[in-house]
Amino acid sequence: MRRRSRLRESRLVHAAVGASVLAVPASAAAVSGTPRGAQADGQPATGQTGSADQIQVELKSRKIQYGHSVIVTGRAPSSQAGQSLALDFARSGSAVWRQIASTTVRGEGGFRLVAPLARSGAVRVTDVSPALPLAAADSGSSSASSTPQAVTVAARIRMRTHAINLIAGQAIKLRGTLLPGGAGRRVRLQSLRAGRWDTLSISWTGADGRFLLRYTPDGTGQQRLRVRFAGDSANAGVSQRAGMLTAYGQSVASWYNDAGTTACGFHAYYGVANLSLPCGTKVSFMYGGRTVTAVVDDRGPYVGGREWDLNQNTAAALGFGGVATVWSSS
Repeated sequence: MRRRSRLRESRLVHAAVGASVLAVPASAAAVSGTPRGAQADGQPATGQTGSADQIQVELKSRKIQYGHSVIVTGRAPSSQAGQSLALDFARSGSAVWRQIASTTVRGEGGFRLVAPLARSGAVRVTDVSPALPLAAADSGSSSASSTPQAVTVAARIRMRTHAINLIAGQAIKLRGTLLPGGAGRRVRLQSLRAGRWDTLSISWTGADGRFLLRYTPDGTGQQRLRVRFAGDSANAGVSQRAGMLTAYGQSVASWYNDAGTTACGFHAYYGVANLSLPCGTKVSFMYGGRTVTAVVDDRGPYVGGREWDLNQNTAAALGFGGVATVWSSS
């Protein structure tokens, strides 16, 4: 009797286990460790489509500019034609994915996904067809998504670029916006000197990305300026030309007709004579609201108190006559 009783209990246990297996919903298989469309031994199930890890994905470029779009193309098994795919994005250092674009697999298996990106991170293609609920895709299951691909997005500096003329000792103020906006991002004003960029001043962005850079030249001359953002975890670095800065100082000039030979051995159309600057040196002049850049091609003037002798073309371009005070960059 005891043997029959034990046999009856064993049969009841096996029956209960079998009933519980039948009760597992089909959606549970989609989020399990076994890819959708595969058997327990890892082999594709007969008559079923492959999972998203069979999708071949290619990025047009892994480096894009702010405001531009990441372009992802690829192919899926032709048996997946008509199924829905999503392009997911996660910021650098984050494990949170969000959908930024969607499409369907074409008849031959090809697809294309396009979406603008503001920050660096990673993208992946996820199968969000009805057979695989969105909850499974959001769970981060690798069986529902392609391998994440890193994308670097360079920031953008928006500002006015123009020639800057001022009197030596005066300060300049350069305003701009670093995109995408965010507080505490460092930008630098730099000048090109002897083939390298030297930092003149530093500023930090406000919450909207705006910044203000100040700089006071310590003498006369010209400087090519740029604004530089070195980059951070959110965006790659970027540089933006800020224009040519010319700082002027006062000096006395006269003018002459250089129809004869010159001490430098050549005639510049806009020429100027000076006693010490090397031949070929470019000097900017400002007079009466006009500016012109001349080239040192002669020596002079040999009259005390005068620093420049403008040739006829330079004098005419400035509306200059006689002897007067001019503003010069050297």
